[in-house]
Order: sequence, then structure tokens, then C-alpha cells
Amino acid sequence: MSDQNDHQNEMGSDAHGAPLTGGPNRTDGRDGPGVFVPPPLLFGGAAAAGVILDGSAPGWPPLADPLRFAGILGALSGLVLIVICLGLFRRFQTRPEPWQPDQALIASGVYRFSRNPMYLGMALLCLGIAMLFKSLVGIILVGIAFVVIDRYVVAREEAYLARRFGSKYDAYRAKVRRWF
Repeated sequence: MSDQNDHQNEMGSDAHGAPLTGGPNRTDGRDGPGVFVPPPLLFGGAAAAGVILDGSAPGWPPLADPLRFAGILGALSGLVLIVICLGLFRRFQTRPEPWQPDQALIASGVYRFSRNPMYLGMALLCLGIAMLFKSLVGIILVGIAFVVIDRYVVAREEAYLARRFGSKYDAYRAKVRRWF
């Protein structure tokens, strides 16, 4: 019985063993946070635009430069974080797209440390790419994209999750920081 309880907690359950799923839908008949710009497009577009605007896109950069090496580490770390998050979404049978309704509140794995590890992974990946190409404009644009994600995507998602999961999300939000 203990193994089953441990598995249920690992899969996302509250302190009483109830799965962290379900909750009230929006009153307008639609379910979802109302996010209208895909965050990967925003982050990726910022990094790509910066690299292109800086003119640092042609050719593959040598790996000896410390900034480029840090960029590779950042990009790989971000990619690993994204893959971990996608695995959790698959495991909990919910969609990662923020404009789709959530079927489960994921509160385990990397989500024990950050409420938004997927977006952190995207930011690290794109920041790493900008650093790899020594694109100051890319670094700045990824920073701006991060602020836009925080203010316009995460804020909508949090309001939606509070409606969808109620006190379960409130308890999660009180325990886990938004970013770090």
C-alpha cells in the first residue's frame, strides 16, 4: 500500500492521496488560459531575430570562446529541462500547449522547484543560442521575451490554474516559486 501511495504522490496527488486533476471550467464554455502566442515561437523568434540583426548568423562559431562555451552549456541545459518537462506532461496525460485545457496539475519532478520549468528551459535554450553566436541583440530580445512570457502568458496561466484546480493550485503556488 505504501508503494502505491508513493506512486500516487509521485504522479501528482495532494496530501490526502487525491489526484491533482479536474476542477471547474470557465463559465463561458471555453477551458484554457487564453494564451494566444506560443511561448516557443516568442523565445525562438527573439533569439533568431537577434542573431540575424547582429549579423552573427553566418558560419558555425568556434568553441574556444568562453561565452560561446557558456552558450552551449545553457542551450543544452535548457533542452534537457524541456525534454524532462515534456516527459512529465506525457506521463500525466496532459497537453503542454498553454492554450489547451489542462487535465492534471503537475506538482512533481522539476515542478517541485519551479512552477514554470518549461519556460525556464526555453529561455535557457534561446539565451544559450544567442550567447553561442555572441548576439547581444539576441540576449536582450530573449530577456524581453522572458518578461512578456512572465506578464502575459504566466499570469494568464496562473489565473486559469487557480480557476481549474482551486485550492490545490493555491497550495502548490504557496509552496513552489514561480521561477526559481
